Amino acid sequence: MDRLTVQSPAKLNLVLDVLRKRPDGFHELRTIFERISLCDQITLTRNKTRKISIRCAHPHVPLSSKNLAVKAAMLLSKDFSITEGLDINIIKNIPVAAGLGGGSSNAAAVLMGLNRLWQIGLSNAHLVRYAERLGSDVAFFLYDTSYALGEGRGEIIKPLGVTTKLWHLLVTPRVKMYTPEVFARLKLSLTNKKDNVNILLPFLRKGDIMRLAGALSNDLEPAILSLRPDFIYLKKKLIDAGAAGVCFSGSGPSVMALATSQKHALSLRAKFDRRYSQVFVVSTL
Repeated sequence: MDRLTVQSPAKLNLVLDVLRKRPDGFHELRTIFERISLCDQITLTRNKTRKISIRCAHPHVPLSSKNLAVKAAMLLSKDFSITEGLDINIIKNIPVAAGLGGGSSNAAAVLMGLNRLWQIGLSNAHLVRYAERLGSDVAFFLYDTSYALGEGRGEIIKPLGVTTKLWHLLVTPRVKMYTPEVFARLKLSLTNKKDNVNILLPFLRKGDIMRLAGALSNDLEPAILSLRPDFIYLKKKLIDAGAAGVCFSGSGPSVMALATSQKHALSLRAKFDRRYSQVFVVSTL
């Protein structure tokens, strides 16, 4: 096999609780990840140059070792003495620096893809250890699960056996928000001390959309709004348009509106796709 094409899905955070600052400078989190149908496509092709190269038409995707997908390939290449080169081609559909985990998902897709292409034979547990070296959200994408509980920095993953399928309208303003900058604005004294994960989980398991909508939460919202106070109007517009519930995903700026059905999500999109250029109807994958 000289070439392999893999899908690289985005994620949403239905709950994001920030518990405390850790000694390593990161924050202790509890979050519920949802894998969604918005996906990048990645093609991995062997080459004889002994170099790892990356191509992507999106202007904000780094085409260097700063890209997590390249870092993932370099780690495996070095540790397993791979002498051949690799071309990584990314068709980017997931907005960049948008709280949707696109870069992390790309890295996980490359880890899994190269494990097959280069016939390394690593177990998922071993791949998870590589994911932890690459970034906090990478490990989630290695699990074949629609939903998972994330703890630690987000890298400790417990798949949830939940079969509920959700529909969302996803609106991403064309503003990049970088996670360190958002966390730097976080005031832990103002975060919600309720156990939002266990409040939301029963509603998710039962598929109780309206009560689930009321339980969506993100402790990073005040920090996001301190950087972009105008985003509060986007949330208000989505609520006024009839969304069941509205919440930022991750460190923003993407705002997810929970819909009661695909038809509801499509009706919401009709009210927003003229005002915003990055508007997506997505469902649980």
